[in-house]
Amino acid sequence: MTSGSTGAEPSAAAGAITSQPVSLPLTRAAIFLVLTINSSDEHRSTILSLCADLSALVRSVGFRDIEAGLSCIMGIGSGAWDRLFGLPRPAELHPFQEIRSGRRHAVSTPGDLLFHIRARRMDLCFELAAQIMARLAGAVSTADEVHGFRYVDNRDLLGFVDGTENPAGSAEADAVFIGDEDPPFAGSSYVIVQKYLHDLSAWNQLPVEAQEKIIGRTKLSDIELDDSVKPASAHNALTTIEENGKEIKIVRDNMPFGRPGHAEFGTYFIGYSRSPRTIEQMLQNMFVGRPPGNYDRILDFSTAVTGNLFFVPTATFLDSVAPDQPASASSNAQALAADSLPAKTSSAPPKDGSLGIGSLKGEISRE
Repeated sequence: MTSGSTGAEPSAAAGAITSQPVSLPLTRAAIFLVLTINSSDEHRSTILSLCADLSALVRSVGFRDIEAGLSCIMGIGSGAWDRLFGLPRPAELHPFQEIRSGRRHAVSTPGDLLFHIRARRMDLCFELAAQIMARLAGAVSTADEVHGFRYVDNRDLLGFVDGTENPAGSAEADAVFIGDEDPPFAGSSYVIVQKYLHDLSAWNQLPVEAQEKIIGRTKLSDIELDDSVKPASAHNALTTIEENGKEIKIVRDNMPFGRPGHAEFGTYFIGYSRSPRTIEQMLQNMFVGRPPGNYDRILDFSTAVTGNLFFVPTATFLDSVAPDQPASASSNAQALAADSLPAKTSSAPPKDGSLGIGSLKGEISRE
């Protein structure tokens, strides 16, 4: 993978759709930018102009160190899609659905645009983020900005390895890329992000055995606990969803972040899937419980302070955007190319009333 075309992998054939780089190996650094679009109508052309130029911007910054693997994924929120593009509209795009259950709250927070920037070097992530913000100056406001880092032994700040169960190969493509269930947007994805803050002082007072039962894995060796000893409330039990005996996956690229001087320690959750129902069901299981009341005990120590859902159009779609186009014109190139998808775009799940959704537990592990 080079750093061209927003870091997207090349399509399988000329004229085929190229997806954004959802499925990439783990990187050492990442920046997550969640932005809101300012109210004036004049800002629409500024944002559309960046859509078309984003791949060139990534190439320009990434060329300074191609081996660093700089990439950028752009996501678009429900309200922003209507404002920028209109119809046709992704079939399952909607605002993030908040969840309340007792003291547990999966909040829904403002966000029109997401930029998920990754590289092996933080300085390249920083430079690309600065260039994006310079291009959008005056058109957007920053709702959230998080600088993530890959922690020791690929562990999160709770001390557990985070990156064991992501799908690979064709299973990965099937998990994250829309197929013929929504033909105008085949090759696209959905992404949900949440910023969690951890009470590490309280967490670290727990015995290791108690921590392991909350997570569902051993802390030192990262081995999944046997079902005979794993509680039904374990994180990896509640976030595993099976359909017809098959576990259905998503792709995560979570990152630790924090400011020790401010006693701030957290995990930035980011999950990609072909349907937002995947992660929504997992969050329902975590916050409400499966059955209700059997909730994820990690939430006794971790608080969600943001929550957003975005649509991730293809790189082909973004490259085709024109700054002065009407609200419905931008989808034409995507629709015309829908019959020549790259091999990594999966077919639709059976239309039998099933959810077609997958597992929260797992990250990319293909470096």
